[in-house]
Amino acid sequence: MKDFFNGEDHIVLALDDVSVNVSCGLHPWERHPERPTRLIISVRLFAPLATARAEQMKIIDYDKVRNRILALEKDGHIDLLETVADRVVDACFGDKRVVACQVCVRKPDIYNETRGAGINLFRTRERWSPPA
Repeated sequence: MKDFFNGEDHIVLALDDVSVNVSCGLHPWERHPERPTRLIISVRLFAPLATARAEQMKIIDYDKVRNRILALEKDGHIDLLETVADRVVDACFGDKRVVACQVCVRKPDIYNETRGAGINLFRTRERWSPPA
């Protein structure tokens, strides 16, 4: 497995199971704005522990990430969960100390026999392209 962190210790900030109603999906039944799809979004932010200590543990404000997730409700229809995840990733990298993030986006109500279907996206700042 590739070491994305060059052997450095990292602090991991977590924001778990934020529920948001979004018009999202490719199927015809997912394209009705009056019946948005419930998404559950979880985020992990990775920052070098040495950086956090050097800044006297100045907090990384995950409210900005949470607010971006909640604002997805106003973004209009989004076809793909990958697009949802990319928009959350952009918010994660709003703090320059975040070197990587993981975003999990689930549709919890898609199948009766599962807790949900969705994606996990792991992105490093090095490979991230800021929005135009």
